[in-house]
This record gives sequence, C-alpha cells and structure tokens, in this order.
Amino acid sequence: MTDERAERIAEFIAPLRVKPGSKVRLGRDFDPCYKAGVKKRDGAELLRAGVSLLAEYQERLAAQDTYGVLLCLQALDAGGKDGTIRHVMSGVNPQGVRVSSFKVPSSEELDHDYLWRYAQRLPERGEIAIFNRSHYEEVLVVRVHPELLLRQKLPERSHGSDLWQRRYQEINNWERYLTDNGFKVVKVFLNLSKEEQRTRFLKRLDLPEKNWKFSPADVRERRFWDDYQHAFSQMLSATSTKWAPWYVVPADRKWFARICTAAILAHTLMDIDPHYPVVTDTARKELLATRRELVEEAPSGVPADPYEAQHPAQHAKASDAGAPDGKKPSRKKRR
Repeated sequence: MTDERAERIAEFIAPLRVKPGSKVRLGRDFDPCYKAGVKKRDGAELLRAGVSLLAEYQERLAAQDTYGVLLCLQALDAGGKDGTIRHVMSGVNPQGVRVSSFKVPSSEELDHDYLWRYAQRLPERGEIAIFNRSHYEEVLVVRVHPELLLRQKLPERSHGSDLWQRRYQEINNWERYLTDNGFKVVKVFLNLSKEEQRTRFLKRLDLPEKNWKFSPADVRERRFWDDYQHAFSQMLSATSTKWAPWYVVPADRKWFARICTAAILAHTLMDIDPHYPVVTDTARKELLATRRELVEEAPSGVPADPYEAQHPAQHAKASDAGAPDGKKPSRKKRR
C-alpha cells in the first residue's frame, strides 16, 4: 500500500489493533471513550470519506473476483452493531455485500459441528460478508453459559479443562485456511462501557419507538458483565493473529465507532489492492469493433460518441491504454 491515504488509515487504526501474542485485559488496555482527538463535528465528513473509499475498493474487489472479505462484528447488547453496519456500508453496492446475523442455533445446526452454520454464510470471491455476531459466540456466550454445551451434543471426551484453548486453536486454524484460500478475515469488537450500556437500555425503555429493540434477556445478560469481560479478554489474547487480527473499537461514541470500522475495512481492502481485469488483445479488438458499430448508428445531429464529446481527455487516455500490445494508436490523419 503506497497510497498516502493507506498510510494515514494504517496510522489511525494502529492503536486499535490487538498485537498477536499479547495478553489483553479490556479494562486496562482499551478505553471505550477513546476518540483519537477527533471532534464530532468532523466525524460526518470523515465517515463520508471512508464510505466513498469503501465503494471504490469494493467495485474493484468484485471486478477482480479473486478475493473475498469476511468482517466479524462482536459486541455486547446495545454495542451498536446494527447501526455500524447500516452507516459504514451505506455507499457500497448491496449486490456485493451479504450480512448474516446468528441467533440461537436451530436443531439442524446443532446436529453439525459448531463452525458448520458459519461456514454456510462465508463470502464468495469478490464479495464482502458481514457476520453480525459470529463464530466467536462459541467461545463467548457458550463460555459464560456452559450449560449451552449440553445442546451441542459433544462426546464426553470432548469436554475438559482445555476445551476453550482447543476451540481457540480450531478457530485460528480455520481462519488461516480461509486466508490461504483468498478470503481475508477482519474482526472488530465494539468495546462498550457498562455505564453507556445502561444509558442505551434506558433510552430503549423511555422512547416508545425504541421499545421493540429492548428484551428483558438483555438485562439478564448484563448481570454477567464481569464474566463477559473476562471471556472477551481471553478471546482477544488467544485469537488475534497476523492473518486475522482483532481490532478493539471504542464504542461509547457511535459516530467514532463507525469511522473506525470504516477505516479498518478500508485498510483491509487496500491491503488486498484489487485491480480491474486486463482486457486481452482479442477482447479489445472485439470491443473496438462493437464501438465502431455503435458510433455508426448515431442519429444525424448528435455526437457519434456522447461520452467522448463530454470527456475528450479521459477518452484519449483510455484509448492509449487500451491499444493492443501496449502501442499507442497512430495520430496520423486519414486521407
């Protein structure tokens, strides 16, 4: 990534990245209120720039059709996952993005290994897939509520004190396999403070139009706050790898969390650096023949090629770049 934009983005998100092999304690290492000196009045413009950059690179990703991207979003209840997806992906082509939310597993899903249902929703090449909650639920909510393991029908020998370490390793290996096959995995944890969660819950209760978003189960889960903080810390420590790093995004300010997530996803796409496919000489000749046919159909009194008339410099540049064998077309006038 030689682009100056890429360097600025990399510098901006560096404090959010969990260094592989580091020992994470959320309360000590990451501040949910951190905003990198950015002012809210500048936030809207920064987000627009990030969304525009994503749109540019997503189109190139789809055209190249070689790589896919998986964005995993994790957070506690009211962490802002839905709003982050809605704002960050607002400018991209919806045909190239697929969002999957994972709720309580079905009986069919429980009849398979714990990664099976997530594998069904992986991106295709040229596509961005977003997991709203992800396979990391299997080392978070299942760890906080070990009774859920009973529903997974595991053989007795699979239980044991090393269960979570084995799952961390299995997940790391799976993500390495995906990366080796051209599917980049980027993981974002929206780090919400306990007080901000309380405030957002109250807002959902106080505003009638927000009541539908509230569930009594959210408050029940809040009682396990310390257990979740421990589970998140263990997960971040064990599964942030060189090939699939974790980023801990401060989530107390929604506008800043969205800027960060857009920057992280843009950084991933810029690192891939997808390119539009190169047209072969044979295909170029066919395109030129088709163009001549369309030019000859122009009605009397209108430009033969309206686009060329409006953008002569850009058209000349494209014609030079598209000449067979890299040779520029002759500028000699016909007699």
